[in-house]
Amino acid sequence: MMKFELETAIPILERTPTILRALLQDLPEKWIRENEGEDTWSPFDVVGHLIHGEKTDWMIRTALILEKGSNPTFEPFDRFAQFENSKGKTVESLLDEFEGLRKDNLTELKSRNLTSVDYGRTGIHPEFGEVTLAQLLSAWVVHDLGHIAQISRTMAKQYKNEVGPWPKYLTILNYTPKE
Repeated sequence: MMKFELETAIPILERTPTILRALLQDLPEKWIRENEGEDTWSPFDVVGHLIHGEKTDWMIRTALILEKGSNPTFEPFDRFAQFENSKGKTVESLLDEFEGLRKDNLTELKSRNLTSVDYGRTGIHPEFGEVTLAQLLSAWVVHDLGHIAQISRTMAKQYKNEVGPWPKYLTILNYTPKE
């Protein structure tokens, strides 16, 4: 297991827009708009969700922790805002928007020259209570990786009924999301 280090977190956060573009750009809409069933998200929905996070979560909460003193309380995050915010947009426009927002957020993050003392500073999450900056930034990395896996899984499941007997060995097809 790794301990949080910004130097090892940044490369994952930097790569996410490129990975998403490689997975989704110029694909037929069937790949982009299909989901895993009721109450699940399509790749299009996931990109919209990531955009909302860039605008209202990770760096907003980082700034609160660093600038507001002892234990500022975070605003609740709307995990479903993308459904309204992405209406009428293309996946290409979402990918462009995400890439620009992520680049700006990482530029800001790097410019803060964070120290080990900063990583121990805390804020109050509306559901979890007290969290450290290191936990928040670690969650950002894991959040990206989880959604990359989610997109891959959602896309793989589009061929679940087409692979014949292979689902036994294609474990990605056998996972059912809990939300």
